[in-house]
Amino acid sequence: MNTKRMMSITSVQNEKVKVMAALLEKKHRDRSGRFIIEGVHLVQEALQAGADVETIVIDTERGVPAELRTLLSNADCELIEATPAIMAKCTGTDSPPPVFGVVAKPYADRSALFKPDSLVVVLDGLRDPGNVGTIIRSADAVGAHAVVLGKGCVDLYNPKTVRSTMGSLFHLPVIEADLHALLPEAKQHGMKLVGTSLQASATCYGFDWTGPTWLLMGSESQGLSADVLTQVDANVIIPMHGHSESLNVAMASTILLYEALRQRSYS
Repeated sequence: MNTKRMMSITSVQNEKVKVMAALLEKKHRDRSGRFIIEGVHLVQEALQAGADVETIVIDTERGVPAELRTLLSNADCELIEATPAIMAKCTGTDSPPPVFGVVAKPYADRSALFKPDSLVVVLDGLRDPGNVGTIIRSADAVGAHAVVLGKGCVDLYNPKTVRSTMGSLFHLPVIEADLHALLPEAKQHGMKLVGTSLQASATCYGFDWTGPTWLLMGSESQGLSADVLTQVDANVIIPMHGHSESLNVAMASTILLYEALRQRSYS
């Protein structure tokens, strides 16, 4: 790659460093419309997906990762080499990655929500970034059309959430929305809203997932909020044959999504 394009920064007091480090806070992400991606895999996924990558910063002591050499030689973005101290300041970690990037928040296409065969995952009040990221990965894996994050969910662009998506947030629309307004709109478009309940009579394997379906998942501690519950058309239960009382919300979502995939593509 052409190293002449690369700027070098050595001071953590540099103004550009301060602006990038500020993106660790939600208020600055919201204000600027940008967020941080960390590590070789996420930078690779963002570039390959055609995300709006504005800046890529590389640890000057470790050099350009081999996996990124070709991508970076063709990338139309600002390239910076920086000291380990700067890498740590901008990623908020004691063991910073060899590379990070600054990316503009993607435009989430709402038209994906109301397709005739829509499979959409709706999250209500999920605060754990690992669970939210894993559900986005599972939705991506089964070919779901979108993921919706309702109010009360963890910020999609929180660095922990971004890391846990492993790049899947670049592969399908992830939409932040007010469920109070969105769910009635979904019903008007003929979407079937499905929740989970230990009292449900239908198992997830006996339920018909082939029509336009939105899967609604609430937090493990509280489940779906009262307002969202009133919008649910049907509830299903995941059969439990052992002694465990419940599944992690990300595991449960994955099971349900793969049953939907099985019925839609393999039955």
